Amino acid sequence: MVDRDLLLRKLALIDEYASQAAEYRGVTVDAYRGDWRTQRIVERTLQLAIEACLDVANHLIADRRLPVASTYAEAFQVLSDQGILEAPVRDAMIGMAGFRNVLVHEYARINPGVVVDILQKQLSDFQRFRDAVLHAVGTVP
Repeated sequence: MVDRDLLLRKLALIDEYASQAAEYRGVTVDAYRGDWRTQRIVERTLQLAIEACLDVANHLIADRRLPVASTYAEAFQVLSDQGILEAPVRDAMIGMAGFRNVLVHEYARINPGVVVDILQKQLSDFQRFRDAVLHAVGTVP
C-alpha cells in the first residue's frame, strides 16, 4: 500500500522548492550568468525539486509493482504507461530528469538560458506532476 504520508511530505517539498525557485523568476539571463550565488541557489533548488519528483515516481513504481525504471527519465515513462501521467506532464518531467543530470554531472554545460526558461515558464510542471500523483492515489488536488 502506498505510504500516503510519505508521498504527501515529498509533494509538499516539491511545492516548497518550486515556490523558492519562483522567487527568482524575474532574473534575466545576463543577471543569472553574472551571479554565482543566484546560480547556486536556483540550480540546487531545482535539483532538489526534481529529485523529490523522482522519489515520488519511484515510490509509486515500487508500491504498485510496476516495471522498474532503469533511468530517471524512464520512471516518468512508466507512470505514463500506467495512466498516472498524461503525455505533456510525462514529457515535461522527462525533460526535468535530463536537466537534473546536467546539473549533477556536467556543470560546465549548464546553459543560463535554459535555467531562466525553466524559472519563467516551467515551474508549473511541478504542480502538474503533484496534481497527477494526488489524483492517482485518490487525493484530489
